[in-house]
Amino acid sequence: MLEKLERELMLLSRHQVLARRERDPERLDRSAYLLLCRIDTQGPMSIGQLADAFGLDTSTVNRQTAALLRCGLAERVMDPDGGTARKLRITDEGGRRLRADREINRSCLAEVVADWSPEEVRQLEDALARLNRSAEAVEGRHWPRTEEEGACGSQGGSHPGQRSE
Repeated sequence: MLEKLERELMLLSRHQVLARRERDPERLDRSAYLLLCRIDTQGPMSIGQLADAFGLDTSTVNRQTAALLRCGLAERVMDPDGGTARKLRITDEGGRRLRADREINRSCLAEVVADWSPEEVRQLEDALARLNRSAEAVEGRHWPRTEEEGACGSQGGSHPGQRSE
């Protein structure tokens, strides 16, 4: 019963991997993109919070966030809520690179669905949102969303403790 769904999801993930492989060196790698999207959506986060959000070991997230820090895409800040853990927030450069990647992703998607009706695009968006929410419920890790979310769940607005751009 789920053979076609499994196959189509495998093919979809293949297309995304190929698109990233043929990219400009300015583009973010997958882990940087996902981490920056989550921080952009939720605001400054500690390594522990990021590890919990992605279901990863803190040592893995520590390595990934160290790369963000080295590249100047994120910076350590005091917890805006007064906690003791230092948090990571997106720098101006990180915000610029994230917006650039989102724009490229949207442009590629526009090319793929160019011959689709707006209703067909909305139906796919709704089905994917439902699939993602169901997967999140099974995992017990929900991605924060807003009413009018963008590519990563945000329209790129600033959050408390985050620089506005």
